[in-house]
Amino acid sequence: MTKRESVLRYIHIMNKLRRGSATFEQIDAYLAMQSELQGGNLRMSLRQFQRDIKDIESIFEVDISYDFKLKVYAINQDETSEVSQRRMEALDVFNALKIGESSSMSIHFEKRKPQGTENFHGLLHAINNQLQISFTYQKFWDDYLSHRTVEPYALKEFRNRWYLLALDLNDLKVKSFAFDRLTELEISKKKFYSSETFDVNEYYRSCFGIISPTDHDLEEVILSFDAIQGKYIKSLPLHETQEILIDNEHEVRIKLNIYLTLDFIMEILSHGDNVKVIKPKSLIAELKKSYQNALAQY
Repeated sequence: MTKRESVLRYIHIMNKLRRGSATFEQIDAYLAMQSELQGGNLRMSLRQFQRDIKDIESIFEVDISYDFKLKVYAINQDETSEVSQRRMEALDVFNALKIGESSSMSIHFEKRKPQGTENFHGLLHAINNQLQISFTYQKFWDDYLSHRTVEPYALKEFRNRWYLLALDLNDLKVKSFAFDRLTELEISKKKFYSSETFDVNEYYRSCFGIISPTDHDLEEVILSFDAIQGKYIKSLPLHETQEILIDNEHEVRIKLNIYLTLDFIMEILSHGDNVKVIKPKSLIAELKKSYQNALAQY
């Protein structure tokens, strides 16, 4: 069996179990079907399957357990980290692209600039080893390039774009830097010591998006959506603080505790007349102003 077939088998075993628990026979039948679809032989013996389970746990950090009573295998979701879940999703996309590469018309990509992920490994190395870095950066609204020296703290994803969160040594403020605006990355050997009083997760806990909460107050926000839009809001919450207050055939009303940053205001505007802001009054006033300015364009 080739290395390619082994990796594909790992992917399909995980995919089968992500759909629900299954017996060895059901997993084997699924692999037989995938063998016909992708070519090669992905089937294996029970002994090989046991080795595969250990490999999957070692390589992908996905724990597969066996229920002796029901005689089924299952992924232990409680032990599967968010990183492991994203890793499996990336493998799904990679495998789909591999299958579809012979027929480019089958897959339609969104037209966009490269995301700058070539710097991902270097940035993560600098963060884990607490090394200062420097790079050239161009803001979206500026025409000129600037040189930055920073202490990198973390990486954050928002709307399919990756950002570096770092302390800018020029003014000692924590800022976000988009990967696709960052070039000429240099990793120094100069170490830094992270501030014990700064917690990236806590810093952004009540934020929507990437804009920091500087100069904003934490607000209790209540939003009312129509029933159809409400289904999307329930399936994909706007924020981790989301709490459902009303859920019936006419309305889905939610409460958030969040900073009213530009990212959040733009998100509310994107829902158009499918959402009504109940509180706070400051957000209502901001939205009215935006709608009036928009109407003035016509």
